[in-house]
Amino acid sequence: MVPKMTVNHSPHTLSLSYGKDSLACLGAIEKLGWPLDRIIHAEIWATDTIPADLPPMVEFKEKADEIIKKRWGITVEHIKGKCTYADIFYRTYHNSKTGNNGKIYGWPMIKGAWCNSKLKVSALSKVQKGSACIYIAISADEPARFHNLTGNKKSPILEAGWTEAVCREWCEQNGLLSPIYKDSARGGCWFCHNQGVDQLRQLRHNYPELWQLMLKWDTDSPVAFKPDGHTVHDYDQRFQLEDEGLIYPSDRFRWDTLTAELNLRWF
Repeated sequence: MVPKMTVNHSPHTLSLSYGKDSLACLGAIEKLGWPLDRIIHAEIWATDTIPADLPPMVEFKEKADEIIKKRWGITVEHIKGKCTYADIFYRTYHNSKTGNNGKIYGWPMIKGAWCNSKLKVSALSKVQKGSACIYIAISADEPARFHNLTGNKKSPILEAGWTEAVCREWCEQNGLLSPIYKDSARGGCWFCHNQGVDQLRQLRHNYPELWQLMLKWDTDSPVAFKPDGHTVHDYDQRFQLEDEGLIYPSDRFRWDTLTAELNLRWF
């Protein structure tokens, strides 16, 4: 039975990311017969004119919204924070106890990363306020995340006993599997510092204009892109050597190999 939309002062709200687990919450809610009043999604923008999602994901969201509206009768609410990624990236430190006064934030650090809290969580918190229940996606095989289910937060897929594999199967069967799963196991912002080398390689190859923006940000940032100190420029040099056939993506890579290859060019 499809949950009926019954708008009230304390709605049951699904926080949607468009990942397989998040979208599968719709199926689990339907199976459990739980109420569903609102579906919200926090949009992140790289700049005022460039979204954080790559074009295939932008198109998929539009398609998914149409399916959701037709089947569940709910219009997905796309909310946006006051700031873009670039706004915070170039924000200057003031009254910092770490000696960073006058410096820009630059790339987020792994610990205490500012991107999620300032661009997504803050926007979601405002619109979720007053919800009787907030549905979030934590699958049955993610016990390390169970501690997030506090207060009025519940996971429909966990309650239904659905694993990540089951969530993916449900999305495939219902035309709601994101394109990110065709060539990557991870979605998210194209500029994310947590993405792996394969995703960075694909970004450089498929979206050179976005890669150039990454290189500009990398030049301006006082913080290294990766916690091991490697920069976007390091990856750019690595990929360039791959393009020239001097190293191969399938080979085991060591950064001292890159240094050695570059040093040879000086002689």
